[in-house]
Amino acid sequence: MSEKKNMQPIKTAILSYGMSGEVFHAPLIHAHPGFELTTVVQRSKNTATAHYPSCKIVSSVDEAMADPAIELVIVNTPNELHFPQTVQALQAGKHVVVEKPFTVTIKEADDLIGLAKKLNKTLTVFQSRRWDGDFLTLKKVIENKWVGRIVEFEAHYDRFRNYIEPNSWKEETGVGKGILYNLGSHMLDQVVVLFGMPNEVDARIGTQRTGGRVDDFYDIRLTYEGLNVIVKSSYLVREQGPRYQLHGTEGSFITSSNVDPQEQALKEKKIPGSAGWGTLPKENWSRLNTTINGLHVESTIETIPGDYLGFYQNLYEVIREGKTLAVMPEQSRDVIKLIEAAYESNKTRKAVRVES
Repeated sequence: MSEKKNMQPIKTAILSYGMSGEVFHAPLIHAHPGFELTTVVQRSKNTATAHYPSCKIVSSVDEAMADPAIELVIVNTPNELHFPQTVQALQAGKHVVVEKPFTVTIKEADDLIGLAKKLNKTLTVFQSRRWDGDFLTLKKVIENKWVGRIVEFEAHYDRFRNYIEPNSWKEETGVGKGILYNLGSHMLDQVVVLFGMPNEVDARIGTQRTGGRVDDFYDIRLTYEGLNVIVKSSYLVREQGPRYQLHGTEGSFITSSNVDPQEQALKEKKIPGSAGWGTLPKENWSRLNTTINGLHVESTIETIPGDYLGFYQNLYEVIREGKTLAVMPEQSRDVIKLIEAAYESNKTRKAVRVES
């Protein structure tokens, strides 16, 4: 009897139906047979039912938390609410996915990790960019040592948005706001996945757009033993260069400037996992120029198709089958530590040592 119940779809509630809920979480949850989108919190609208007629609209987070049938809660509200609402969800006996950034401070992250362990609940962070096609390809190049010993890695996540988006909490001043918490939490997560924690962080962060009230660019240098990592992002880059550049003792790997196509496909209401999902056309594949086993190799490398469903597939396997979590909350805690170190570095105008 318990085995049969255990294989039922995981009933899930989403706490907000803004871009994160509508574009990312709801379509991915709906496309995965192991999940059931049961409840969406919408305080003044009921637009979610137009896309998912079977889901229930509730007007408050408390109502979603109180439903004993819900096993999983997606905390995708403004950043400053991540901590209190994740506490509420865990205490209500739910597993939790927190939208990035995990929290605003390291202390909040540590408290959540401790609470989840105490209550024996799964806690993870939606670090979806681990399943970008160009990042998956980059990981394969590194794992196969195709450029030899890596000496430098540079990553960009640039946009051209020379205006201030109206009525957006992301453009308002406050704790946990700005581009570093927004895009930086993706990029620093990728760095932690690839190389672990650095020895030092040296960062410059600021506002470039006219009339901007939050940080909209950063240039972060992370120092490792024998390796330099550069992470940059700006809203004022109209002509973009490569997303990733990897240089080693044997050669280089360079990706195109094209952002993974999954986000645009989700905006166009395409079905995750459908034919051709996450693929980049050949003209946007990456370039490899290196020496492998004494042979000079210079060619394009097919970009591995991106797969955001991989995040939810792993989460299903964790909750239903007891497998290992792909996005450990401790890693996302390390990302917040790097963000705090970057702000300290920017303030003091000097490199900050990262304690292990």
